[in-house]
Amino acid sequence: MSEKIKLTRPELKRQRDAKTRFERYLPMLKLKQQQLQMTMRQIEKERQKAVKAEAKARQRFQSYEAVMNDMAGVNIPALAEFKEIKTSFSNVAGVAIPVFEDVVFPEANYSLFATPAWVDMALTDLREVNKRRARLDILQRQTDLLQKELTKIVQRVNLFEKVKIPESRENIRRIRIQLGDEMTSAVGRAKIAKNKLDETEGQAG
Repeated sequence: MSEKIKLTRPELKRQRDAKTRFERYLPMLKLKQQQLQMTMRQIEKERQKAVKAEAKARQRFQSYEAVMNDMAGVNIPALAEFKEIKTSFSNVAGVAIPVFEDVVFPEANYSLFATPAWVDMALTDLREVNKRRARLDILQRQTDLLQKELTKIVQRVNLFEKVKIPESRENIRRIRIQLGDEMTSAVGRAKIAKNKLDETEGQAG
């Protein structure tokens, strides 16, 4: 339902300006929506690849689980936990999203001579698992940020397309009808006044 508006010429200009503004802004919103959707599809493909890579790395590490109790005093899980995820930032349709670069692990201080050779390999493989998980976390953060923005953009597109622009058009139509009626009435009144004036002048003559 259209809002209550003044059926005046200044209001007609205001409604026309609003309609022009909405129609100019709508294509930009739709373009942004397309960019976000396209990027999210790309991220989903990357995520699927990352899930497979993480599963493959986890499978490699599982071969060491049977001998994990014999770690010669080396805390492999602790050494395999990263201290920091290194990220950069990318701009997607005005949204800053983190981009995975690398992870930083603690220094592995243990004697290479006093530990079995498999400890080194187990640590490398578990670190790879955790690195893959960290990348998956960043991809999820990208998706969450873009989805949040996409939801807002879709709401705005729907608001402009289904509410604001049709509302402005309807308001313009109503104002034009009212102004037309007023003009018709004014012309009619002018004709009546002219006829009366002509009659008065005729009687005076």
